[in-house]
Amino acid sequence: MNLSKPLSLVLIEDDVSECVKFKDCVNRRGDTVFVGMTSSSFEGINLVKNHLPEGVVLDLELHKGSGSGLQFLESLSETRLGLRPIVVVTTNAASNVVYNAVHASGADMVFYKGQPDYSPDMVINTLQVLRKSLLSAQMGQRLPGDMRSIESPAELEARIQDRIDTELDLIGLSPRLRGRQYLQEAIFLLLSVEKDYSESVIKQISATHKHTYTTITRAMQTAIDAAWQNSPIEDLQLHYSAKINYRTGVPSPTEFIYYYANKIRKTM
Repeated sequence: MNLSKPLSLVLIEDDVSECVKFKDCVNRRGDTVFVGMTSSSFEGINLVKNHLPEGVVLDLELHKGSGSGLQFLESLSETRLGLRPIVVVTTNAASNVVYNAVHASGADMVFYKGQPDYSPDMVINTLQVLRKSLLSAQMGQRLPGDMRSIESPAELEARIQDRIDTELDLIGLSPRLRGRQYLQEAIFLLLSVEKDYSESVIKQISATHKHTYTTITRAMQTAIDAAWQNSPIEDLQLHYSAKINYRTGVPSPTEFIYYYANKIRKTM
């Protein structure tokens, strides 16, 4: 989370006029950007997985779309993410029962659209405040001379490993294949070194597992080939956007490792 960058959001809303209001608000402000918009709670989950936004503006009812806000919240709770987005729910239902159910499902804030001062600015201002509060909570209280890091090294490693795991799941890289483990280790190591050098990373994995360089790269390529043979082409094109050698039709281990290391590094 970087407060110097615009707040990235996904909007899940089925009212066209509301969408226009939010778009106009974001364009006017300049401190926020929508990375995805949809009227479907199901597509909303895909947008969160693909773009990893810091926040979600979620309409509860979605009568003109598909699914519901509660279905989105349930799916979100079951989705493995490196960092869960802040969720602000908007609704036309002014009911304590509804509010309690929404909060119990994991929403961070609920706004009644019928309240006199409701506006997209109010929603986004709240998200900005929650964003700052979340960062402050991560950093903890700072005493003079005490500049503790936001995450411990162990927490940072766990977050990166979760993100790598999620990315490999999205393209259907089978966890049953040993090559997936090698690829995951290689991506993590490449993120950990100061200079990108995939060959030395693979050599390090070779030494750790006491297998030859050729054995490691062959296992990696087998795992990649299996994903490209068995996963839907739409998923592959969506989640792996780098160019692929037209002769082979699949990325090499080095290309694969570099792509994901660079992709994940941009969001760290």
